[in-house]
Amino acid sequence: MAVSTDILRTWRAPRAVMRDLLAMGPREDRAIAYLMVACLLVFIAQWPRLARVAHEQQIPLDREIAYELFGWLFVWPLIFYAIAGLSYLVLRLLFGGATPFGARLALFWSFLAASPMALLYGLLNGVNGASSASQLVGLVWLLAFGAFWVQSLREVRALAGAGT
Repeated sequence: MAVSTDILRTWRAPRAVMRDLLAMGPREDRAIAYLMVACLLVFIAQWPRLARVAHEQQIPLDREIAYELFGWLFVWPLIFYAIAGLSYLVLRLLFGGATPFGARLALFWSFLAASPMALLYGLLNGVNGASSASQLVGLVWLLAFGAFWVQSLREVRALAGAGT
């Protein structure tokens, strides 16, 4: 299935999508592609806010975009790998029967699946600033990401426990 279709399906049935992704086999190139695309989308989501800040504070927009580019495409992927490693260790210690790839895929896919809300959040933040509407959308983004991640980890644990 197309990634965009799977993102939409994740908003309805995150465990089913994670089951389908895990059934494709452990492919690290696919997992890192999900992470990098998600980071790219969040980077793009920052542009309206950066344009607003650059205009209000009379600072160069290209400098701000360069900083965000470095952060989202070089630093955050490393942080996500560290978080995935920690989540694997926690899963392994508390519940047993998890794989490192499963933990990484659950985190990376959940972040990508929640990224459309990040785009809306960035747009609202750029247009309205830190308004209550943009803060609400940001909260929905974080809650969706957290819910997708928890459900994906539950599926990873269930499939590892079943021996598949």
